[in-house]
Amino acid sequence: MRKNIIAMLAAAAAAATFSQQANAQEAPPPALTEAQAATVDRLIDAGLEDDLAWDLLESLTTEVGPRLGGSPAEARAREWGVRELKRLGFKNVRIETYEMPYWARISESAEIVSPFPQPLAVTALGRSRGTPEGGVAGEVVRFRTLLELQDAPETGLEGKIVFVDEPMARTQDGSGYGTAVRKRSQAAVEAGKRGAVAALIRSAGTDSHRNPHTGGALSGAGETAVPTAALSNPDADQLARALERAKAPVIVKLDLQVETAESVISGNVIGEIPGQTDEIIVIGGHLDSWDLGTGAIDDASGIAITTAAAKLVGDLKGKPKRTIRVVMWGAEEVGIYGGKAYAEAHKDEMDKHVLAAESDFGAGRVYRFDTRFSDEEAPKGKVFEAALRRLAVTPGNNMAFGGADIGATRDLGVPVVSLRQDGTDYFDLHHTPDDTLDKVDPEDLRQNVAAWAAFVYIASELEGDFGRLPVKETGQ
Repeated sequence: MRKNIIAMLAAAAAAATFSQQANAQEAPPPALTEAQAATVDRLIDAGLEDDLAWDLLESLTTEVGPRLGGSPAEARAREWGVRELKRLGFKNVRIETYEMPYWARISESAEIVSPFPQPLAVTALGRSRGTPEGGVAGEVVRFRTLLELQDAPETGLEGKIVFVDEPMARTQDGSGYGTAVRKRSQAAVEAGKRGAVAALIRSAGTDSHRNPHTGGALSGAGETAVPTAALSNPDADQLARALERAKAPVIVKLDLQVETAESVISGNVIGEIPGQTDEIIVIGGHLDSWDLGTGAIDDASGIAITTAAAKLVGDLKGKPKRTIRVVMWGAEEVGIYGGKAYAEAHKDEMDKHVLAAESDFGAGRVYRFDTRFSDEEAPKGKVFEAALRRLAVTPGNNMAFGGADIGATRDLGVPVVSLRQDGTDYFDLHHTPDDTLDKVDPEDLRQNVAAWAAFVYIASELEGDFGRLPVKETGQ
């Protein structure tokens, strides 16, 4: 009898398994309709011929130029954004303001005083404290890496200038930046702990030009501990050689003059293509830039790409299924203030946000598509991947970052995607005077527009949503 019961249970289990497999086989994989697939192809064709992104990019970088977060120039950029979105037919165009602290450079210089007197090419790092009038001078102590500085005793550097000489690796996906940038955010704090009067770092960049790279230098308290500047890569090499050849201490003088304000007004510019439903797809780039170049690759290109792509979808006959919201985030470079403000202002409608993405890695060709959907909805990524294959975009993974400005939105549970761009040369230009319009390849820009237009259309029209991500608790 027991054998019969066991046999019956085994048969029932096998039948259940077969039934589940049959149901799984019966459930069709996510796919576009024939008409939707044809529309995607038309959008890609149109994107590859589209010049709107270039026109927007040229306009912003020429008519506004550098756009430091919180500055009058950034305010002019917001006015530009409103004007252009209205001109292009976007609806509900508006500026959502917020307050933020302000920092700007006034002047910067450095020189080797002895034993080999000569100037050094430097730039102040964002939020660096200024030196006293006339600057500070001190013996230079070199550390090959940030880790070496962090492992150094907390005495012995009093009155000296710390020099962190850590290089950055060149990679297609920009992964070398994550390691290299840590010295920018922490060197000044570590130097200050040890009594140094200032800090110098090798720029977080991959070029060999005499263009130092700026960028934020933050501590837990929001300020650098001591005045801090980045040396261009050739000047970092020069200082390292001077230290090797000198028979006496190498003395450097650093003079950084800055201005600050506790609170100024910045804002996000928003425009929409209303959909048939109140579900929202958020895309965009950041409107601000550092002040050394004209911010063409970082991030006027992202503004131009996403606006042009949304315009192509908006020009299709009939409303998209979901509302497409283009956001030009403000003050990303100096603390991601715009992205955080957007999430706070719209936290009560996050359940309507079905997907978010940002273009903020220049204008290199899109070569990979990453998603960050719920596990149950992850197979929908294959629909996007299939459509983008003709643009030589390869499948990625389900661990997309999405972009700095949508980080706070992602933390509230909104799925994200990343259209990964070729960044092999990106950090030659990033945060330098060389970030200018002539560095953008119009053909690569059009490929971006084509990829983004296809993505936005599919995201709007695909049946069902993309799930929800775990919500990050406040304070984590």
